[in-house]
Amino acid sequence: MNPKFLSQLGLAMRAGKLVTGDEGVFKAIRSGEAKLVIMAEDASANTRKKFQDKCQFYGIKLMEIGTKYELGRSIGKEMRVTIGVLDGGFAQMLQKSQDNPAEVKHIDQ
Repeated sequence: MNPKFLSQLGLAMRAGKLVTGDEGVFKAIRSGEAKLVIMAEDASANTRKKFQDKCQFYGIKLMEIGTKYELGRSIGKEMRVTIGVLDGGFAQMLQKSQDNPAEVKHIDQ
């Protein structure tokens, strides 16, 4: 798991730009507040299907990354299966950190 991603997720939590839990995330998706939904890779098949369908219907990007424990720990909580990002800037930053996980590239000598 990318430590930069986890750090940025914690920053978004401290800024008050995240919502967690199934009902809170569903409400943010329906209201259009959610800019990105992050779901643990070890989520149940039922949860995975519900969020994939809901995000696809509302046109919200869904990222499946990390475990429930990694996601929860990164935001200072117990395990979390789903996290909704409410700020477009944080959503972009989190997506970008996953697209480019290594900032330092190894140089062959």
